[in-house]
Amino acid sequence: MNTYGRFPLELVRGKGVWLTDRDGRRYLDAVAGIAVCTLGHSDPVLRRRLCRQLRKLQHVSNLYRIPEQEQLAAAIAARSCADRVFFCNSGAEANEAAIKLARKHGHDVRGIERPLILTAESSFHGRTLAAVTATGQPKYHQGFEPMVEGFRYFPYNDTVAFEALLKQCEAEGPRVAAVLLEPLQGEGGVIPGDPAFFRRVRQLCDERRILLIFDEVQIGVGRSGRWWGYEQLGVEPDAFTLAKGLGGGIPIGALAVKDAVDLLRPGEHASTFGGNPFACRAGLTVIEEIEKRQLLPHVQRMGERLEHLLAELQASHPTLIEGVRGWGLLRGVVLREGGPTAPQVVQAAMDEGLLLVPAGTRVVRIVPPLVIRPRHLRTLVKRLGRALERVG
Repeated sequence: MNTYGRFPLELVRGKGVWLTDRDGRRYLDAVAGIAVCTLGHSDPVLRRRLCRQLRKLQHVSNLYRIPEQEQLAAAIAARSCADRVFFCNSGAEANEAAIKLARKHGHDVRGIERPLILTAESSFHGRTLAAVTATGQPKYHQGFEPMVEGFRYFPYNDTVAFEALLKQCEAEGPRVAAVLLEPLQGEGGVIPGDPAFFRRVRQLCDERRILLIFDEVQIGVGRSGRWWGYEQLGVEPDAFTLAKGLGGGIPIGALAVKDAVDLLRPGEHASTFGGNPFACRAGLTVIEEIEKRQLLPHVQRMGERLEHLLAELQASHPTLIEGVRGWGLLRGVVLREGGPTAPQVVQAAMDEGLLLVPAGTRVVRIVPPLVIRPRHLRTLVKRLGRALERVG
C-alpha cells in the first residue's frame, strides 16, 4: 500500500554503522532504523544468538511459560524501577497497553466513570487509534476522526499550563487517570524534558493518585547514555513503555510497571506474538551486550563528542543552524526558519553518503547505532556540513 513516502534508496546489506545499497555505494547510518539497531547492523553476537535460538524454538504463544520472556522481564526489572513487564510487538502496542492500564487504574483505583489521560503537545505515541489520539499533533489525527475519547493536551515542559489543565479537569471531582509523557520528545523535534517540570508533575500525580507513565520507546535502552530517559530527569514513573532499541532490529515492545500498579488480570490484555522466545532472545542479547561492551559510558562520551562537533558546525553555519539539542546519541539539529527544510537536508546528506531522519520540518534527527566511534562522528559531521552547503 502507498503508506510511505520513501527515499529513492534500496539498501541490501550492512555492517556496524555502515549500509550498502544495491549499486555498492556505502552510507554512514545515523538513523539506525529510527533508533532501533542498537548494536549496529549484522552484529556477530546478535546473529549467533538468534541463529542458536531458531535451532531451539521461535514461538509457542503465551498459553505456556516462556523462559526467555521471564529472563528478559527480570533483566529489565533489575535495571529499572519496574517490577513486572508485559511484552508485545511495537511501541504503539506498548502504549496501547499503557492506555488500557491507565483506564483500569481510573476505574478501579480512582472511581472514575470516564477517565482522562493528559498528554503533551508535539508528542508522538504511535499510529494505532488510541496511541495516535494520545499523540499531541493534529496532523496525525486528520482523516481518522472521530478520535478516541478521553485525552487532553498541554504544552510540553510548561508547568503552569499543566497545572491549569489538571485543575480544570479535576474541578468537579476525579477525572484524570494518568499522565503520559516522553522524557525526551523525539518525533516532536528532539526536545529534552525539563527536570523541574517533571518533578512537579510527579508531585501532583502522587497527591491525586494519578499514574505517571513514560513513553521510553525512542530514548530508552541506553540511547541517552543511561538505561532509561527518566534517569536524566531524576523522576521515576509508575510505568513506562519500550520498543525500538530493545530488540536491536527484531520487533519487540514492552510495558514495564511497578507492583503497585500491576492491575491487568488474566484475560484483560494479551498478545499472540508478544514476548516470544526469538524476540526475547534478541532483547536479552542487546541488554547483555550493552553491559559487556560498556556502551552506557561509551554513549555518554560519544554524545558529548557529537555535541561538541555539532556546536562547531553551527558556528560555521550560523545562518542555517539555530541550535542543537538532545541527550546522548539522540540529537537534533534545529534549522532556522526561512532556510532549507529538514527533509531537504536529509536528501542532500544522502547524496553525500550519510543517512539522517527528519523530526518535523525544521529538525534533523541524528540517532546512530550505539556502537558508533569517534572517527564515524567526524565523518558524520563533515558530510552533514557538505549537505548544508548543498542546500544552503
